[in-house]
Amino acid sequence: MASDAGTGTETDGRRLRGDRTRRTVLDTAVQEASVSGLEALSFGALAASAPVNKSAIAGLFGSKEGLQLAAVERARQIYTEHVIVPARSAPRGLPRLWALVLAWTAYSRARVFRGGCFFRTVEVEFDMRTGAVRDAVVAAQRDWEAYLVHQAQLAAQAGDLSGDTDPEQVAFEVNALLNAANDRSLLLGDDRVYDRALAAARALLVAHGADLAALDRGVTARG
Repeated sequence: MASDAGTGTETDGRRLRGDRTRRTVLDTAVQEASVSGLEALSFGALAASAPVNKSAIAGLFGSKEGLQLAAVERARQIYTEHVIVPARSAPRGLPRLWALVLAWTAYSRARVFRGGCFFRTVEVEFDMRTGAVRDAVVAAQRDWEAYLVHQAQLAAQAGDLSGDTDPEQVAFEVNALLNAANDRSLLLGDDRVYDRALAAARALLVAHGADLAALDRGVTARG
């Protein structure tokens, strides 16, 4: 009996160590991919920077594609933690839509990923490719955009946006402003573009009937 218990403890310990190793590798991988792209990832480079034994990394992910797919999923988790979760405290509809804009701006500005938004880097990298990795990137982007559309729909239904508002257009324009701020801040080293993006997003929503004072209170509340 003692031997069985010991074996179970050893198995649990190996699993925990494996989970920690996997997380360490993926946290390194998403940071590197945000700068150089998913194609630049390799077992050897990660072994040097993680640092984790190269054979251990190969055992965890099996192939480069397996590593890339796991990196996309880890990036989705981090994105959710920094953008989606902070906005959930706001009521659905316009308050949450605006909270998402603020959270996304904070996420990009703070360089949660060293290369700016992870998904901005990899969506350009894979936009003309086919395969499982591209599909995973597309799925992540579609989920995010669908969430924005849903909040705009709820805002229109609640009367917070005008009845003739096209939620898909609102989401598209908001997303475009956020992406532009991310890209220009990286290229130009200009943090002020985030304030410009917020001003443009505020004007966009006000043009669709949003309460300017309510949006301004949201900015003040978040600092």
